[in-house]
Amino acid sequence: MQARLVMAFRVFLNGYGTIGRRVAYALANDREIEFIGIGKYSIDDRAKEAREQGFKIFVPEAKMDEFKSKGYEVEGSIKDAIKASDLIVDASKDGLGYENKINYYLPLNKPAIFQGGEDRYGEHSVADIIHNSRVNYEQVYGKRYVIQGSCNVTGLGRIMQPLIERYGDEITRFDATLIRRWADLEDKKEVKDSIEWDRDPHHQKDVADFIKSHALYVDVYKVPSRMMHLHQLYVRFKHECPSKDSILDVFEKEWGVALLSNAKGTADVRKKALELGFPFGDTCMVHIHTDVLKVQGDMLKITYSDDQTGIVAPENHMLMQAMLFRRSKKESLERTERIFRLNERKKALASEFG
Repeated sequence: MQARLVMAFRVFLNGYGTIGRRVAYALANDREIEFIGIGKYSIDDRAKEAREQGFKIFVPEAKMDEFKSKGYEVEGSIKDAIKASDLIVDASKDGLGYENKINYYLPLNKPAIFQGGEDRYGEHSVADIIHNSRVNYEQVYGKRYVIQGSCNVTGLGRIMQPLIERYGDEITRFDATLIRRWADLEDKKEVKDSIEWDRDPHHQKDVADFIKSHALYVDVYKVPSRMMHLHQLYVRFKHECPSKDSILDVFEKEWGVALLSNAKGTADVRKKALELGFPFGDTCMVHIHTDVLKVQGDMLKITYSDDQTGIVAPENHMLMQAMLFRRSKKESLERTERIFRLNERKKALASEFG
């Protein structure tokens, strides 16, 4: 009897910026899917990089001649790629995901993953769920439109959920101060000499979308740095807080969480990731700085840095597996680990900052 040919799912990446180029790395290294290519809207350094990487490039129909005149081999239009896809990972600029959904994904009846810059609520909402693999992985089964939580929101889920699972009702509330970098290392925009605050941060609502058992209160500040975010999470217990060793034991084997004891700042971690040759200089993790973890009375204070450029890339890969294959979380983690090798990165960082 002739074996039945199994066709691979076809995935298109619409947008190739800071997040897109990292997701493209995962898609290009996943032999289970057919990576159709990337959508590009302007001719810039990222377009040049995509060409050098050998990715098939799709552009808006109105810009096809412009790209070709600059020496780009254009595979087709954005619409062509979406028609040929089983799933789109939308990594376009903040706010454009909604336009893409209205103009392309809904009319062509195509499912899509959106990034954390898109709206979850209001008239421009793109989906009714925010994904965090540590908390609600299985809940995205059967969903056609899902938002992958932002870097800050992803990090909060990785830290809060293990504590909730271990201590449950003993925790009465979480308070977080998010100290955000102003721009990424690869950004060309100016870093202002100013500390600015967010009057209405979205992170509190976003986390409440998937962690409903405990309240979180968030303040957000943006500081003149390009390296990483730094979070200070205050956890209030009903009675005396568990010991520092007990808290660290919660995270010892957590995927995507590193315990570092002698880094002096976010630059130490980022520069070491670059020195160690991690792809894009990313750790794709959060890093609990154990030397400043404090336990006092009923209060726990955890300070951790959050890799804003890399942390959502493996999350997107896990979300894709849930939506396309309805794969178990365990198997999805194993397959994502084969591509990103976070356990190796964690071990390497621990040896440097252990």
